[in-house]
This record gives sequence, C-alpha cells and structure tokens, in this order.
Amino acid sequence: MRSFREICENLRRGLPPRLPGERAPGDLQIMEWELARWLGGAARERMLCGEAYFAGEHDILQRERTVIGRGGQQEVVRNLPNNRLVNNQYGKLVNQKADYLLGQPISWEVADAGFDAALKRVFDRRFMRQLKRLGKICYNEGIAWLYPYIDGEGALRFRSFPGYEILPFWADAEHSRLECALRFYQLESWENGAARLIDMVEIFDLSGVHRFRYVQGKLIPEDACHHAYLIHKLADGSFERVNWSRVPLIPFKLNEREQPLLLRVKGLQDALNQALSQFQNALEEDAHNTVLVIKNYDGTDLDEFRHNLAAYGAVKVKTVDGAGGGIDTLSINVDAANFEAVIKLLKDAIIENGMGFDAKLEKGYRAANELNIKSMYSDITLDANDFEAELQAAFEDLLWFVKVYLFNTGQGDYMNEGWRLIFNRDIMVDESEVIENCVKSQGLLSTAAIVAQHPWVNDVGGELERIRAERSEQAPAAGDEE
Repeated sequence: MRSFREICENLRRGLPPRLPGERAPGDLQIMEWELARWLGGAARERMLCGEAYFAGEHDILQRERTVIGRGGQQEVVRNLPNNRLVNNQYGKLVNQKADYLLGQPISWEVADAGFDAALKRVFDRRFMRQLKRLGKICYNEGIAWLYPYIDGEGALRFRSFPGYEILPFWADAEHSRLECALRFYQLESWENGAARLIDMVEIFDLSGVHRFRYVQGKLIPEDACHHAYLIHKLADGSFERVNWSRVPLIPFKLNEREQPLLLRVKGLQDALNQALSQFQNALEEDAHNTVLVIKNYDGTDLDEFRHNLAAYGAVKVKTVDGAGGGIDTLSINVDAANFEAVIKLLKDAIIENGMGFDAKLEKGYRAANELNIKSMYSDITLDANDFEAELQAAFEDLLWFVKVYLFNTGQGDYMNEGWRLIFNRDIMVDESEVIENCVKSQGLLSTAAIVAQHPWVNDVGGELERIRAERSEQAPAAGDEE
C-alpha cells in the first residue's frame, strides 16, 4: 500500500490553503479510488474468509454432488446424499493459540508505585477480555486495531476494530508510522418500513474524524462532518475541541507480513471437511453399496453408461449371443480404516502447519517432565514469540496514549517512565521443579525477578508489596527479642 503522502503529492501542489479539518476534493478522490480497490481486493477478502472459517462457515457448505453426464460434462445430481460436514480444527487452533498467549492476565514491571497503580486502573479485567478478543481477530485477519477514547465519565477506554474495516495509509514502507486511515462500516436504517444498510466511511487523521456516506463509489460528507477526538471542559463551563498529536489507531499485527493464520491451513481444513463428508455420503448410499449388472437387456452408449453407473449404481449390458439374461452384483464395501487414516493425517497436518499442539498428548502424560513439556509446546511457543514481538511494539504505542492521558488528567507525569510487559502464557508446567529453581535462585537474582517466574503469582507488584509488608511486620519482633 502506498503512503497517503505519496499518492496525494501531486494533487496537493498548487492548492490554496484550507482550514484545519477541511479535506481537499483531490484528497477525497484519491481516497475513493483507494477504497474501491481495497474493498474488492484479495487482502480484505482473506480477512473476511478468516472470520467466516472461525465461525464455522467453510467452503464445504457450498458443495454440490456432481457426476459425469452426457457429453462428458459435470452435472449436479439431487438424488445422492450430499453431506456438508465441518470439523472446525481451524477454529480450535485459533482458540488454542489465543488462550496460550492471552488466556492469563498480562503483568508488568515498573519502578514507580504510582505508575503501577495507574496501569492497574487502565488495564482492568474488561481490557484483558478485550485483549484476548483482539488476539483472535489478529489470528483470523492478520491485523486488528485499537482505538483509545475518553468515555462520558472521563475514563480512558478502548474500542477494537476488525482489520476488514480499516484501510491504513502508512507513512513508511515498514508500516510502522500511520499517517491516516479510513474506516468502512455499515449502519442499519429504516426507510418506508423496511430496513436497509447504509455504507459509512470515517477518515482518521491528526485533525480529527471526518464522517461520510459512501454512495456509488463517492464520499458524501455528513452534516457536521468533522469531529475532534476529545472534548475538554474549561473552568468557565465552556468546551473546547482537542486532538491527540498522533492518529489514535493502534495496529496489532499477527506477524510482519500481516497475514492471517488461515493461509497456512485452509487447504488442509477443506480436505478434512471433504473427507468426512465423503465418508458420510458413502455410509448413506445404501442403494449403491451394490452395483447391478443387467445382462441381455438393451445396451446403452458410453455417456449414458457412465451417467447411470454414477447416478444410479446400475448399468444395462447385452451378452454376445443375446441369451443368458440375468442380474449380477458387484459389492462395494466402505473401508472405514482408510478414512480414519486420512482424517488423522489431515488433523496432524493442521496442527503442524498451524504451529499448534495436540492436547491429547498433554492428557496422556501422567508425569510430564520439563523436557517433554517443552517438546510438546515447541511449535506453538515459536509462533507465540513472533506474535508477542508484535504485541510488545503495539503496547509501546498504546502506552504513549495512556501516559498522555494520565498526565493531562493530573494522575502523574510518567512520560519518561520505563516499563516491562510480561505475557503469562497458559502452559502446563512442573510446578515443583519451577518452585525449586526459584528457591535456588535466591541470592543470585532479585526478589522481583524470582517472584515474576513463580507459577503461583499473577500480580507481581501486589505480591512484592505483600512481601515488604510481612518483612516490615517481622522486623520489630526480631528487635524486641534482642
């Protein structure tokens, strides 16, 4: 995707100055072209396909049973079983990966106690739930977006947008700096007693939000088209419109190529659905478990022969001397073992290519040691490492908005405060071995580092505070004994 500055460079030359928030006609025309291309492009189609597959809407649901008909052409038949079974291993893989990396609340390490308390207020349980949903969107679409805003009570909140709603215009080839973005969505409206969908477009840039209707490829400005991101109440009771100094859309990417998980496993998932459906079809074709061979009864041409064999399971033939009429049968047995082998291979291939893990292996370990656990989780850990690197970068952008909000609401100046984000992965561990290693690390590592690795601790800061309180209570008692 070209940057917005690049595609509008020539149009902006020689244009008269315009008021803040006003968009030039040339800018809108370029955006109309880019939006039309994006709406019909392959990238957005992949995002929609990922969401559909996660919801169980697979290609197998559109399948038709066909046979070779007259003239050698494929014909749809209605008199044969046509099962459309979905074994959604892809959806299971997405849930597994999201639970592994984002199933447990995230924690952080900061030096300032006030900053730690402020982060707890912002990143509450509702945000943790939203983060997990955001992770699933990333797996399904390759990219998701978080929009920070101030609610009516003055609290910092976040809204997530799916990737198929946002068309970004990047300022660099690495897609690290966002210049502006378009959001395409639909609203339901009632007109003349009937509901219809209205295409809407919002443009996010440094001057605020610009709202348009999208009608036949044209952006039509709404009444009061331009809105500021924030409304600030002054001491005299009046209000002023203010904006962030950055575009308030934070990209959460699955990987550097922004490609969804479905690209790795779609062919395997479709093959699994096909195998299961074909197996069920074979079981239900009771009348076709036997092919009838009718002797001495009106032969047919080759096209009709193949059609009758496929559609009816019977053919008509003649003997050489015109005698010996009768009916013979050719039994066709469904070998369930072959289907089971294919289905197992496909499931294993989905896990391997999707870089997940087989939960049945975890259940089979009665006394799993650390080596077995690491081997079982090796693929999903490698994949989670890539995703975590992207999440760390996204949180760096997110923390900028949080720090600005805290400063402007008088909750503290933490703009230069350092932080370290910790994703507590939901992995089976040998707790006794981990605790033993924590005990052995005392004196070699800081208490904070040891507490962060303990399997029973979720809130590192809170646990350290409790340790300090216990030690302060025990110190006077020791002095009294002396």
